Amino acid sequence: MKPKLKTVLQKKRRWRIRKKVSGTAERPRLTVHFSGKHLYAQCIDDEAGKTLVFTSTLDKELRDKKVKNNLEGVPTVAKALAEKAKAAGIERVVFDRAGRIYHGRVKLFADTARENGLEF
Repeated sequence: MKPKLKTVLQKKRRWRIRKKVSGTAERPRLTVHFSGKHLYAQCIDDEAGKTLVFTSTLDKELRDKKVKNNLEGVPTVAKALAEKAKAAGIERVVFDRAGRIYHGRVKLFADTARENGLEF
């Protein structure tokens, strides 16, 4: 079965970005993933291969607020991630848009994270 062209092109963009963007302990990689129903965001130290901070729409406090993967829910998740990152001592990150265009939900997530104290 031949894979869909759209997904193949997105994977190529993701790999092209990942060649250039890498996270360290001082400046981890902030990556976002949008599935059909949920939003996942994490700060990753690529040198150690560890996730330092993680949040998603599946977290207990966000599930109680009924946060969805749309333009209304993205700022809530970004704010929660920024708060967790600051609590973990992370202030500077490298943003990984995971092959998506810097527009819409991706841009809104990045802008909200910046407003809440993350620097990138």
